[in-house]
Amino acid sequence: MHAVEKPQILPTFADVTELARADMQAVDELITASLESDVALVSQVSQYIVMSGGKRLRPLIVLLAARALGYDGEQHVRAAAIIEFIHTATLLHDDVVDSSARRRGRDTANTVFGNQASVLVGDFLYSRAFQMMVDIGSMRVMQILADATNTIAAGEVMQLMNVHDPDTSEESYRQVIYRKTARLFEAGAQIAAVLAERDARDEAAMITYGQNLGAAFQLIDDALDYNASADELGKNIGDDLAEGKATLPLIYAMQQGSDNDKALIRRAIIEGGLDQLDYITEIIESTGALKYTADRAQEAADVAIAALADIPDSDHKQALISVAEFSVRRRS
Repeated sequence: MHAVEKPQILPTFADVTELARADMQAVDELITASLESDVALVSQVSQYIVMSGGKRLRPLIVLLAARALGYDGEQHVRAAAIIEFIHTATLLHDDVVDSSARRRGRDTANTVFGNQASVLVGDFLYSRAFQMMVDIGSMRVMQILADATNTIAAGEVMQLMNVHDPDTSEESYRQVIYRKTARLFEAGAQIAAVLAERDARDEAAMITYGQNLGAAFQLIDDALDYNASADELGKNIGDDLAEGKATLPLIYAMQQGSDNDKALIRRAIIEGGLDQLDYITEIIESTGALKYTADRAQEAADVAIAALADIPDSDHKQALISVAEFSVRRRS
């Protein structure tokens, strides 16, 4: 009797992307074809933002999860491209709302092409995504993606309401990151289970995995805004503070800091700007706010990994675990 071959452990993100290389290449080809338009500016802006780099983490989750669940068809490629288009549309709109100038280490689309073009091309990508949903031919998939898109839009409005509000609670902050970020991760993982025709238990496991992976990713992203270099982060340091966003490092620092520290952070959130960034960064570090945020991210990653316990062992399952570990180790 032959010994059962144990799945390879995939300790690095490079190993994970190599495992999904063929599927991701198919996604890239579909994205390129789907960006074609007889309106030149649409293609220019779309290609600028979609092809601007990034780790393609959201579509990667769809591909890995589908394979981990035994799916051997091709619709996971289309689902992954749809997830990337929805994500890209939100980036285009976000950068206009936030007046952002840098993303992924280069000028944002609104800086290059203007706000009007960015908003309208974001709409184009949303509508293209829905056209592609129809091609999948699954009402369940359409429902999941339609609901996720609506939740993301509501999250954008929630975040707008919290801007320049120093009394934003941790719970309110968590609601925003669930809606804005984690919900799309959740949808991608859930769709993989639907395409693989897995039972309700496995679908629930993938929902838990995606939701907590997304939360961990965003928590670390918000921490990096105060302890990474601009080159590492791919955007300007302190952007969240400049925009008046009360993210978890600021919320916790206000809870733990002195009255003077709290007053300084409150004023910075209310007024926006980076005049006191160095001092506020010191407060965040001295109060343990970065560790607190990192600990919450680790908790979320641990929940994501635990959710995979009953999924059969395979290289693709190990890859999903590695992605969760990467989400809390990354520097950009």
